Amino acid sequence: MATLAVVNRAGQDYTDRAYWAGTIKMSLSKLFILAVLHEGPMHGYEIARAVERTTKGCCSPTEGTIYPSLRDFAEGGYVTVAEAFVSGRRRRVYTLTDKGRLACEVAWEAWMEATRALQDTGKTMPRRGSRDGTEGCCP
Repeated sequence: MATLAVVNRAGQDYTDRAYWAGTIKMSLSKLFILAVLHEGPMHGYEIARAVERTTKGCCSPTEGTIYPSLRDFAEGGYVTVAEAFVSGRRRRVYTLTDKGRLACEVAWEAWMEATRALQDTGKTMPRRGSRDGTEGCCP
């Protein structure tokens, strides 16, 4: 059976797994940025590598994800920013504030709640090519 690509007005194909993976990873990147800053102050490149290491490569945030998030976190008082020399280079070093720690805890709880809902729903969701021969909506 041929797969039908469904494209909306903006040109987005919602049948593309990469779309969903990217959407999820972008949102998770914000959570993981806050989470790795629990380890201590870091500059942007360190944060990216720590997120990648922590998630075993599932989330590999780019500069285009990290720096706008860090800017938002700084403007909101979730991190502080200080200039420092690291390995002879001037870097912006980010430190989690108490407000940032609270945001991380709240975000973590929200993600875990969503994860449990996905797992519970996934137990009853029909699968494509399931054993009973019916076709469901999910792979």
